[in-house]
Amino acid sequence: MKRFTFIDLFCGCGGFSLGLEKAGLSGLAAIDFNKEAVEVFQKNLSQIPHILEADLTKFTPKQLAEKISADTVDVIVGGPPCQGFSTVRQVDGANHGIRIVEDKRRHLYQEFLKYVVFFRPKVFVMENVLGIRSASGGEYFTRVQKEARAIGYRVHAQVEDCVELGLPQKRRRQLFIGTRSDLPDYFRPEIKPAPRACEHPTLWQAIGDLPPIQAGEGVEVSEYDMERRKKHTPQPKRSYLYDVLEVAKADKLTAHRARPHNARDLRDFARLKEGENSKEAMERGIEFEFPYDKENFKDRYTRQHRNEPCSTIVAHLSKDGLMFIHPTQNRSFTPREAARIQSFPDWFEFPVARTHQFRVIGNAVPPLVGEAIGHAVKSYLEATMKSKKQIKVPVEVSLPKNDDQALEWLLPLVHAADSKSLRKVKADEFKRGWFSVGFLYPGLHPDSALDHGKQISNELINHAEVRKIEPRLIAPFYVESGWPVALTPVAKEAWRRYEASELRDDEFYCSNAVMAGMRHRNPMLS
Repeated sequence: MKRFTFIDLFCGCGGFSLGLEKAGLSGLAAIDFNKEAVEVFQKNLSQIPHILEADLTKFTPKQLAEKISADTVDVIVGGPPCQGFSTVRQVDGANHGIRIVEDKRRHLYQEFLKYVVFFRPKVFVMENVLGIRSASGGEYFTRVQKEARAIGYRVHAQVEDCVELGLPQKRRRQLFIGTRSDLPDYFRPEIKPAPRACEHPTLWQAIGDLPPIQAGEGVEVSEYDMERRKKHTPQPKRSYLYDVLEVAKADKLTAHRARPHNARDLRDFARLKEGENSKEAMERGIEFEFPYDKENFKDRYTRQHRNEPCSTIVAHLSKDGLMFIHPTQNRSFTPREAARIQSFPDWFEFPVARTHQFRVIGNAVPPLVGEAIGHAVKSYLEATMKSKKQIKVPVEVSLPKNDDQALEWLLPLVHAADSKSLRKVKADEFKRGWFSVGFLYPGLHPDSALDHGKQISNELINHAEVRKIEPRLIAPFYVESGWPVALTPVAKEAWRRYEASELRDDEFYCSNAVMAGMRHRNPMLS
């Protein structure tokens, strides 16, 4: 089986690319406009032939194609800057309501899609913060999906809880996953932890072996405390330290330098119990010296708990680190501790100033998350290559032969939905109708069928035969999901039957029906 290729846009310091490489994909290029991030990337992932410092609003897909001597690629991934969608910005109205501040970073997803249009990858994965779901009333969350469908991709959005993927961190991220509409299979929603991931590691499993240092202490390159490591992980097998952080591959400890703090902050730090923030401490009667507004900054200081996942590592660590106080030492995290929590291995170096180290680490896609996504994408692509060779039809139910038959099978379900009697439809009749949805609408995804958003459009799109027989099967439709309003009760009933095990996995995600429809409309695919 060939190694699938990828390019990484808005690549940062290389977390996503490192994960994809670990999953067995081959990077062709990575691009970011930030000098320090590119410098870190080049230091650690030199096997990727083209690591470019460039502004994606100016550097064109054609220019990249000329550099890499290729105009096709299997996968495009990236995380367009997320600050424009961050929930942190809700405080000043920057993301919501009449005080919305136009942020150019919100439109960078369109630069990402320009590359998708040019290279026509089989799969794209765009990563962002959860705030994109609600920013500007959900406008951008809807636009990303609508515009991806318009360029020929079956797209769905899913939220990943990084703790479930083996990260010792309370990090949740929004993924937009697009698969080219001419491919037969659906990308399934379940992304599993990478094989080397450990189940629910704690903060202490990630950083507990590191040598203790005081605020303002530490050097860029130092020695490990091997005795402390042995006590911390006496059995290296199946441990976060050895399997994920790969400490055995690093000769020296790097970036374990603590920032200095003033005496007032250090006294305030000492007043916090492990796992407690300043709000909780004030509720038990503690008085803090910090000068910030005690009402608006109640959780200004947070001491992390060693036996729990850490708070989300963010780029703001480059400013002060006050929400990331070490569980047992009176200081904030070092860059190496932050990198470990993000799942960067210890051999991964950050040859830039400490402030930049914090920023690129906080902005990164955690490598372990990238690896989990990489395995899922690789499995999908391998299955797609096999599916293209033949259609396997469930023996008890046949697939439509043409558009007319698909409509003949689908319309009874629409009428049953009108009369609120969908549950009474017999199993075989429902399956025929559900397969007809896949046959007629290859651009829709079952996993988008329950979360449509609020925006509805009456725009008349293609599929003249469907519109002639039943115009409701074309418009109105939900802009976010792409599903015609008339079909949403059918999709809801399909979900009910699937969850009740009345529809098998291969029946609910009936990619065979999708492929049959595409081959009917384009015999060249046969």
